[in-house]
Amino acid sequence: MKTTSDSLRHRTTTTGRISGNASPACFSRSQSFSRDIGHAASETYLMSRLAFTLLRYLGLGRRWMLRLLALLLYAMLLMPGFLRVVYQFCVSSQVRRSIIYGDQPRNRLDLYLPNNIDSPKPVVIFVTGGAWIIGYKAWGALLGLQLAQRDIIVASIDYRNFPQGTISDMVEDVSQGISFVCKNISEYGGDPNRIYLMGQSAGAHISSCALFQQAIKEFKGDSISWSISQIKAYFGLSGVYHLPNLIEHFERRGLHRSIFLSIMEGEESLKQFSPEMFVEDPSVKNAFSILPRIILFHGTEDFTIPPHASITFVETLKRIGVQADLILYKGKTHTDLFVQDPLRGGKDELFDYIVDYIHAGDVDALAKVAMAPPRKRLCPELLLKLAGIVSPF
Repeated sequence: MKTTSDSLRHRTTTTGRISGNASPACFSRSQSFSRDIGHAASETYLMSRLAFTLLRYLGLGRRWMLRLLALLLYAMLLMPGFLRVVYQFCVSSQVRRSIIYGDQPRNRLDLYLPNNIDSPKPVVIFVTGGAWIIGYKAWGALLGLQLAQRDIIVASIDYRNFPQGTISDMVEDVSQGISFVCKNISEYGGDPNRIYLMGQSAGAHISSCALFQQAIKEFKGDSISWSISQIKAYFGLSGVYHLPNLIEHFERRGLHRSIFLSIMEGEESLKQFSPEMFVEDPSVKNAFSILPRIILFHGTEDFTIPPHASITFVETLKRIGVQADLILYKGKTHTDLFVQDPLRGGKDELFDYIVDYIHAGDVDALAKVAMAPPRKRLCPELLLKLAGIVSPF
């Protein structure tokens, strides 16, 4: 009978993703040019397909044509930075791409590893956004590459999107991805006792559902494949936590009510997938005492998901006794915190906070971070400012 480690080595070797040796030091340092080109082509194809899927559901009315044009201009302005990230993602020997974590379509994750794994490293499990329709693991490439430079392993989880799956499928996929990382990350030099969960936008919603539903399972004594105790903290960036409060807002933004309710499996399921609502259910209230610290981040000028979504959720969590903090960034939009600021390089309040929080108490790691060179600027400031002006988000 094969062990988990044996099974993992067999699976990753046969897919051609990584070396059969589980030790990161033994992974091949060179990748064939044809494989890199093939991977880049497959990534481009999938991203294009996701974009067309989104357009098909949103329709091609005048308002959405204007939004599409704004999105194209936004992407063109940031292209110098995007191309550098795509190149690093496709050719870096520190990126383990498309590791299989489950049997469903899109059950893949990307791992971003530090250059030198001389001791077990902390791990961030990241769940990307994408309006539940165009979420994709590669959206986490910039975060993954930059955190890996600060001695933090990042696992960016892919999951089924609508219409391939609905919200329960997405939560199930993310939970399974978390389980895989918890069980196998030591094979890649990660510390299984220092795992952090992070989600952005729709990814913050999905990952928070996975985390809070896991707490309920443990409270009820259900069978589990990973434990809340393995997660040291939860980082929610620009997330959604109370679905009914945002239906009309999303309708005005172009995500039609019928589509939104289809994604969420009907109006009767909104509470089930609204963490802010089900944490106050008296029958499971005590389940949330085992939750890790919850830290939410939001920009005050976020018009895609208003900051009130995070403000009220933190208030609710504190009311039931959960350790929760809220950090608001004045003047920041939905994409500033996750796209423009990281492309800008240098100092970044959100990035620096996460790094310092994860390495807190590790004197050697903090010393290395303090001596690390500043993050490189990936896009000219003028283009970043223009992108912020035309952004449809």
